[in-house]
Amino acid sequence: MSSGASGMDLYADVKNDIILTPGQIKLISAGIYVSIPQKYEAQIRPRSGLALKHGISIVNSPGTIDSDFRGLVGIILINLGKEPFKISRGDRVAQMVIKPITQAELEEVKELDETSRSGGGFGHTGV
Repeated sequence: MSSGASGMDLYADVKNDIILTPGQIKLISAGIYVSIPQKYEAQIRPRSGLALKHGISIVNSPGTIDSDFRGLVGIILINLGKEPFKISRGDRVAQMVIKPITQAELEEVKELDETSRSGGGFGHTGV
């Protein structure tokens, strides 16, 4: 919607209005099919305005569309807000960003190198 936007808006392709009640998850069709070049992915991300104003997000955020997927693009929306949210045909419900990917080759090893952090995680460094 602007010249500097990194994401492309995705629109709801629904026949009738859908009410997403608080806590509810629904698959919403974007009504499009895409062909992503190899070594790229499409990331489906929430729209910040819907998140802030209504608590609408994407369950698997960011969703990934692989380069070999050719099906209908769907968006798994969730209502984290306190009020029901209406989705109508043509509403902007998500955004899609095309990103390069690196496909790593994994190597099995018997042990890992040590670091100062090692296995610490989940807030181990404090606040």
